[in-house]
Amino acid sequence: MNQSNNFFGQHLFSQVTRLCTRSILNPVFQGIKANRYYKKLKCYEHLMGMLYCVLSGCTTLREIEAGLAVADGKLRHLGLDYVPPRSTLSDGNKKRSSDVFKSVYEHLYKTYKPSLSDSTLPKAILQKLFLLDSTVFGLFKAILKTSGRHSMNGKKKGGIKKNTVIEGLTLMPSFIEFNAAADNDQQVFKALKLPSGSFVVFDKGYNNYRQFAAFNASDITFITRQKENAVFKSLTECLHDNSSANEILKEEIIEVNYTNETGQSCTLKLRRIAWWDEAGQRAYEFITNDFELDATIIAQLYRYRWQIELFFKKLKQNFPLQYFVGDNQNAIEIQIWCSLIALLLTSVLHSQHKSKMAFSVFITVLRLHLFNYIALADLLQFYEQKRYKRRKKSSVPELFSSA
Repeated sequence: MNQSNNFFGQHLFSQVTRLCTRSILNPVFQGIKANRYYKKLKCYEHLMGMLYCVLSGCTTLREIEAGLAVADGKLRHLGLDYVPPRSTLSDGNKKRSSDVFKSVYEHLYKTYKPSLSDSTLPKAILQKLFLLDSTVFGLFKAILKTSGRHSMNGKKKGGIKKNTVIEGLTLMPSFIEFNAAADNDQQVFKALKLPSGSFVVFDKGYNNYRQFAAFNASDITFITRQKENAVFKSLTECLHDNSSANEILKEEIIEVNYTNETGQSCTLKLRRIAWWDEAGQRAYEFITNDFELDATIIAQLYRYRWQIELFFKKLKQNFPLQYFVGDNQNAIEIQIWCSLIALLLTSVLHSQHKSKMAFSVFITVLRLHLFNYIALADLLQFYEQKRYKRRKKSSVPELFSSA
């Protein structure tokens, strides 16, 4: 694109971060007193430095400092007066709590949540649907305990686990908790708060009958898969005619035993659904505490759980987290939170412009032209025009007409 024809008053980085300006974030910083005890590196400068890190793909603090220093004359669009030295950034990543960036993400998510609801599924269900899963980021040193066997030389790297709940309507996280990679997934239930009447879908790694009873008491519907070694008693059974693909094979009401918090033995009634997957040529067994919804809808809701796996892929593919610019847990959590903030902002822009450009291509273009003065709308329009010309050129003309 010729700069003389497509010049814009703000560079692309500024167009992305205008969704999180000082005026938008100052109420957050003031509410939690995030700038207390910090004379030079204020929260906003710290955030801009880390957003540049994740958007540009920097892997060290030296790269962040050098990249911003070269663009010194362009920082006024970001509201920055100076380039934070790498030592100052290192101290900030170590001492400033990652909860500050968590608050920033939560504020931005609440602000731009309406811009992200573009699913074709019924909103009546999606507004109450939550998807729960976890993913692990490998670390370069033994900061947090990881699972698995030790290597041949006896050394073992650490890993941080991110338990995530995404909303079905926006497909963006509304709850995140960090743990060591070796920690059990079920620990997340201690901090998880879901509204009454909601649906939560998770895989069988989170199965806990005591927690299922707590869901019943809170009027929360859960859907998950049954473990292969589960012990249960079948109370009623209803067979279905499997005359076509992807059909329900069987429904039954089962009873399971568990021990409550006081050590007493209790029973719990659940609904068990056997569903045949034609593509995979295998059967799946789902369990839920909902006894009214159609069994096909239950199966479809669990299949929708795959959206959280796609979210993890989207995060790791476009904002690689193989390299961290800090060697402590707080710095690692800050970098992950900033990656989530960057993902949220770019997803909002991608959705607002209704771009047909693949999201991965969109992020790559931003990364390559981060400080170029090009209007984002013109950039996307230019891509669509090029794409249309290629498609038109590749089409084969009709040589012979029918008689």
